Amino acid sequence: MPETKYSIAVLISGNGSNLQALIDASHLGNYTIGLVISNKSDAYGLERARRANIATQVIDHREYANREDFDAALMAVLDAERPQLIVLAGFMRILSSAFVQHYQGLILNIHPSLLPKYPGTNTHQRAIDAGETEHGVSVHFVTEELDGGPVIAQERVPVLPQDTARELAARVAAQEHVLYPRVVTWFAAGRLVMRDQRAWLDDRLLPPSGA
Repeated sequence: MPETKYSIAVLISGNGSNLQALIDASHLGNYTIGLVISNKSDAYGLERARRANIATQVIDHREYANREDFDAALMAVLDAERPQLIVLAGFMRILSSAFVQHYQGLILNIHPSLLPKYPGTNTHQRAIDAGETEHGVSVHFVTEELDGGPVIAQERVPVLPQDTARELAARVAAQEHVLYPRVVTWFAAGRLVMRDQRAWLDDRLLPPSGA
């Protein structure tokens, strides 16, 4: 194990269950979480970070006139911290083009669907309403297209006949908590990169989502 672990910053807005999975995995992994930022002061994920002795900061989006001003404040904090990777874990803000371009290839997101299906919100109910027999989770690089960056990895779960959105969400979340730390570990090991707007793992081009 390297003496200096890879430093990541995690951005959250809520409960922080994926943050907790990342914290738990970091103890045995090749990365460390240097900072957790939330746009909501009451996000429970902040308490998770404090219990793990991780520095936290709140940047309330309501205090800024527009998305660009908020993102500029966020960039100032991140640039001061200098993380090697930015991980979105339930961060419910659409990032500006300026932000995404500033950290090109250094932002990961997790999304509760099998992208490119069901970008945006309410994915579980939408999958049920569409009569899907399987659903799942995707980890992808962040680009300027909402939930449209190159997909790195996916996990699938069955949609059961009597599923509610809540039940399906719980089944997906269990996979999220395994998949996200795995992908972060790949990145921290230098195995994963975004090149030419595509995801590469171990110098192999990953197939596009849905392939």
